[in-house]
Amino acid sequence: MKLLNKKNILCALAIFSIYAIAGLLINIGFIDSYIFLNIVLIGINIILAVSLNLITGFTGQFSLGHAAFMSIGAYASGIITAKLGQPFLIGIIGAALFSAMAGIIIGIPTLRLKGDYLAIATLGFGEIVKIIGLNNDYIGGAIGLNDIPQYTTWSCLYALVVITVLLISNFIKSYHGRACISIREDEIASEAMGVNTTYYKVLVFTMGAFFAGIAGALYANYFYFIKPDSFGFMKSIDILVIVVFGGMGSITGSIIGAILLSVISLFLQSIPELRMVVYSLILFFIMIYRPQGLMGKSDFKFFKKRGVLSGHTESK
Repeated sequence: MKLLNKKNILCALAIFSIYAIAGLLINIGFIDSYIFLNIVLIGINIILAVSLNLITGFTGQFSLGHAAFMSIGAYASGIITAKLGQPFLIGIIGAALFSAMAGIIIGIPTLRLKGDYLAIATLGFGEIVKIIGLNNDYIGGAIGLNDIPQYTTWSCLYALVVITVLLISNFIKSYHGRACISIREDEIASEAMGVNTTYYKVLVFTMGAFFAGIAGALYANYFYFIKPDSFGFMKSIDILVIVVFGGMGSITGSIIGAILLSVISLFLQSIPELRMVVYSLILFFIMIYRPQGLMGKSDFKFFKKRGVLSGHTESK
């Protein structure tokens, strides 16, 4: 299987070109602090949407607690960098690992549930995390944690977005990813074929939490200040709207959905009371006229490997 083919090289050049051009525009001041703030939000939303899509879109596990993992990552990174004075890299690693551990802890007992029961369980988990944050004086309680150093840069943000997309994309294309998709399509048939459904559901839940923790670290170390209310139920709904809007089961759709809805939110900042109305209308029309989302389940092929399997697929 050849990795260095023409298409992969062009994809790599496009990725590095976007990084270099945007970095140049930031350095010369064409992209000011306000535009960069929205770019940071778009990058964070892409990480959150792609990681939730792994859980909900590809494995079929309806989760309403994704913002809780982002919250754990944000507070973990904030404590490590602000209170313990450690480098941002340690903060990111700590945020990802603490969120992943929370994913395992909540995943093992709850992912035996299905459908609405799982959604209610993850929603309850999110509220538990929020209440703990509100009543913990070490992290500021309801006032929040402030004086977090601003370590999130364009290079760090872009690298983590690209790494997240590529890792999850390659996971989906692997044997384990196909096992997850089989669970989404028919869990009983998957079990009959020998797929350990509980193991894979806990695995993707942990992976999704891992990347949500990274998004939380980026958020905390850009905005200086975090509080539990920033990661409540509505934040989980925001992430879910992006996934549904872009297409459940499409990584490309999650990226496009995150960009479009972030731009819509930007234009609606002057009238925040209409933001959720617009979101509701978007979901309403998507569910009626295009229930599969903008991209459906189709994806742009990043770093496609050519070989026997790909040649067989192309012949079909």
